[in-house]
Amino acid sequence: MTSGPSTTTGPRLAAGSRGVGVSYASAGVDVEAGERAVEALRPFAEKATRPEVMGGIGGFAGLFALKIGKYTEPVLAASTDGVGTKVAIAQAMDKHDTIGLDLVAMVVDDLVVCGAEPLFLQDYIAVGRLVPDQIATVVKGIAEGCQQAGCALLGGETAEHPGFMEDGGYDLSATGVGIVEADAMLRPELVRPGDVLIAMGSSGLHSNGYSLARHVLLQIARMPLEGHVEEFEQTLGEELLVPTTIYARDCLALAAETGVRTFSHITGGGLARNLARVLPSGLEAVVERGTWTPAPVFNLIASRGRVERAEMEGTFNMGVGMVAVLPPDDVDRALAVLTARHVPAWVLGEVRRGEPTTCGDLPVRLDGRHPRF
Repeated sequence: MTSGPSTTTGPRLAAGSRGVGVSYASAGVDVEAGERAVEALRPFAEKATRPEVMGGIGGFAGLFALKIGKYTEPVLAASTDGVGTKVAIAQAMDKHDTIGLDLVAMVVDDLVVCGAEPLFLQDYIAVGRLVPDQIATVVKGIAEGCQQAGCALLGGETAEHPGFMEDGGYDLSATGVGIVEADAMLRPELVRPGDVLIAMGSSGLHSNGYSLARHVLLQIARMPLEGHVEEFEQTLGEELLVPTTIYARDCLALAAETGVRTFSHITGGGLARNLARVLPSGLEAVVERGTWTPAPVFNLIASRGRVERAEMEGTFNMGVGMVAVLPPDDVDRALAVLTARHVPAWVLGEVRRGEPTTCGDLPVRLDGRHPRF
């Protein structure tokens, strides 16, 4: 599990030096603080587990007993990601309890695109100076996210980088591993003309495009994070820290009850680029913009920064966090499954035959206009 700072050798006092020797702590790394952090986060991490997990926190490696007998031809899937510059908002607000949810979402929602069930996740947190309570709060969010996704928090590492990162600053990333039967894998090759695109609504910006959002809202518009924004019914900072939706279990439930061909996780690059990744050659996706209204935060960024529509749609999810591609006969069932799971969902468009794309072109067409955007 997330441990204290790691090193192979500590600083060594030069021969002949007198007085108090240099220590690792005086160089900026507090090993004891790392141990305190481990103890503070232990109760949260122990809740984010699965029956296959072996051992507890503190080992050099996390152990996961994969029960091969459950599978005929198991395929492991892996994904690594971070939260981008959204972490800067958490630090500016001194609010660290939800950034871990973002981290888990970015990893596990990539895993389920191919139909893989997330098994476990390992985190890495780099800090300027280790503050045990702060790190425990971050990891509490990671553990909560793992519980939501149904995976175990198998381990991790916390490393102090004094002189490289500012005190109070941190960055985090994670790697997740999932499993899927080979004959149950979802993939672009399954997509057919006439398939329908079902959108799952995002909770906001999720964890992409924050460099542009921060540039527009904080630098150009000079909006204070603590300022109340009427359209949001909360402060700007609270809106920007709304956690990324974790769709993992919803996607797996949908795949179990319908003939989903594949999913597309709408992250950096927006709808067009991410949908293009799950389309076979010769097919195109047609998205109807008029089927949904993006949340006010997108309009705020566009208007305050005079950001063109193409730039907005090529940077942000614009209100769509995940897309399922499935046969038309499964549409009603899919919408019923997602509604029962309290996931906002609607028919976004369809898949059609299209000309083979050339370099630089995307096989995705965005038609119409968004209401009130």
